[in-house]
Amino acid sequence: MRIDIITVLPELMQSPFEASIMKRAIQKGLVEVHFHNLRDYTTNKQRSVDDYQFGGGAGMVMMVQPIDDCISKLKSERTYDEIIYMTPDGETLNQKMANSISMYENIIILCGHYKGVDQRVRDMHITREISIGDYVLSGGEIGAIVFCDAIIRLIPGVLSDETSALTDSFQDNLLSPPIYTRPAEYKGLKVPEVLLSGNFGKIEKWREEMAYEHTKNRRPDLLEND
Repeated sequence: MRIDIITVLPELMQSPFEASIMKRAIQKGLVEVHFHNLRDYTTNKQRSVDDYQFGGGAGMVMMVQPIDDCISKLKSERTYDEIIYMTPDGETLNQKMANSISMYENIIILCGHYKGVDQRVRDMHITREISIGDYVLSGGEIGAIVFCDAIIRLIPGVLSDETSALTDSFQDNLLSPPIYTRPAEYKGLKVPEVLLSGNFGKIEKWREEMAYEHTKNRRPDLLEND
C-alpha cells in the first residue's frame, strides 16, 4: 500500500511512522508513506495556504489552488483507490471501514486545517470524507495518524500473528472478552479455571460468551447493528 499524506505540518506527522507497528510495516516494504508539504505548492511569496472566507465570518479557509495542484500532480503519477479528506463532518471511522481500506493499493489523505478547505477541493477531488469522532481537533494530522494506524495493522504481514487483528474489538460487532496472563493468582484474584484447562473448545466457547456479555453491558448498540 502507498499512502500519500498532504499536510501543512509534515514534521508533526513523521515520528509516529518511525516507531512501533507502522515503522515495522514500512521497513518490511508492506507500506510506503509519503508526506507532501502543502506550502511547496503555493504561488505567493509568503507560502500561505489560507485566506479569509467569502461572506465574512471567523476563521480562515485553506485555499483551493495549492491543494488542487498537489493532488493533480499525484493523480498524474498513479491511480488512487480513494482520495480521503479528514474532517469532523465525514463518516465516522469504524472497524469495517478500516478492514475495507486496508486492502487498497494507493490512497491520498488530505489533512484539513483552520475552518477547513475550500468546498471546490471537495467537489473536484475528494472521494471519501472520514472523521475519527464527534469532536474538533486543531487539524487533520492527528486524525490521519489514527486512521493510518487502524488500516496499516490490518495489512497481512504487519502483525507478527496475523490472527491477532481478527480477534480485536469491533470485529464481528463484538468487544473483546477479558484477557489474562501470569500469574494465575494475584492478591486473591484468580484467572478463570477454563483458561487453565487446556480444553480449547471450552476456552473458545467461554471467550465467545464473555465477548457477547461484555458487548451487551458496555456497547449494546453494536448488537443492534448485528
